Amino acid sequence: MSQGITARDRQARFSAYTAFAVQGLCFASLVTQVPRMQEVHHLSDATLSLVLLMVPLVAGVGSVVSGALFQRFGSGVVLRVSQPAVAVTIALIGLTGDLSFWGTTPRPPMIVQNVALYVAVAAFGLFVGAVDASMNAQAVAVERRYGVSLITGFYAVWSVAGILGGLWASLANRIDMPLFACFAIAAAAGIAASLATGHRLYGRGEEGGGPSAEELKAAGRRVPWRPILIVGAAMAVAYLADSAVSNYGAKYLDDELSGADWVAPLGYVAYQVAMVISRAVADLAVRRSGPVRVVRLGGAVGVVGMFGVVAAPNAAFAIAAFAVAGLGLAVIAPVCFSAAGRVDPTGLGVAVARVNIFNYVGFVLGAAIVGAIAPLSADNGLRIAFIIPAALILVVFATARGFDPAPVKGAHPDAPAMERPVA
Repeated sequence: MSQGITARDRQARFSAYTAFAVQGLCFASLVTQVPRMQEVHHLSDATLSLVLLMVPLVAGVGSVVSGALFQRFGSGVVLRVSQPAVAVTIALIGLTGDLSFWGTTPRPPMIVQNVALYVAVAAFGLFVGAVDASMNAQAVAVERRYGVSLITGFYAVWSVAGILGGLWASLANRIDMPLFACFAIAAAAGIAASLATGHRLYGRGEEGGGPSAEELKAAGRRVPWRPILIVGAAMAVAYLADSAVSNYGAKYLDDELSGADWVAPLGYVAYQVAMVISRAVADLAVRRSGPVRVVRLGGAVGVVGMFGVVAAPNAAFAIAAFAVAGLGLAVIAPVCFSAAGRVDPTGLGVAVARVNIFNYVGFVLGAAIVGAIAPLSADNGLRIAFIIPAALILVVFATARGFDPAPVKGAHPDAPAMERPVA
């Protein structure tokens, strides 16, 4: 650890941890309530898939826009604004299902409530993208100050908060709490934590700056695309499976395995618990056995877990299978970013940024593919749809050798890498 760490750096680190925790809590609180949102708004499976697909598409826009704002305002300011906004939009999504809460009589037509839902979900996606970019920028700034890799710890915090969010959703359903109240309480906790710590994030002058647009353009020509495409393919299928679990796991337990309302969120909880465990030992495993073996093992475990989900005869079996899938899938993304760092001669993170594109590709494809197949069968639509991400994880085996590329001159193979959380 760097000897120049100050109290200011420790404050920024704690604030960044808090940002990851708030994001994990808000995201989990929302995705684990997908079945109830569908019920409240009377959405068909096809319409639901469009609503879920909207989030990653708009999030990509939010990420790009926020990146453009960093040089002017700094990522800390963007995060301080966008994170409370994410929490507010969570509450608004819950409110769209209960517009009578506003005192309107008679109750607004369902089409009005659904339009309000689309607007709220689009706003959620926009601000999620902004938070995604800015909290990663803060984490990387903290790593730069400390001089050691800390990113796994940030994402472990994200996963732990996601577990708490899933458990909260389960409890809320168990006591039959209105959806708006469930979201509003989680949102209030997130807003309070964000406002209490946001002012301690690094400011624009403290983040260490970044390359200019001209520097990035010149650097981009020096980064080879072939190794990026190889690990990017694995990244995409990992996030495709993650998208399927996050968006449709609770619905699968609720609709096709007849799980109670309070049971449905537990699949996501088990998935995240397994991810925390896997990430706790992944770094040591890579050091001992190498990235290729770790990725192959992760892919094998992920395939077993996802096919276990497909074959699950009941909710309990499916929850255990989701945990197995999380145990395997958790290792793929971090090793992807590590491999990217080995082929980047610029030291500017160009390769990491390129690999990062593939997580958005995977998340969009996951929502689109599962959402398109699920309505085709009334009884087993999601079971059939989960076969696609399960089978595509086999791509990891075909690309495994690409996870240990020969480092190019000027690359920093041991430098911290930035990743997006697997939901």
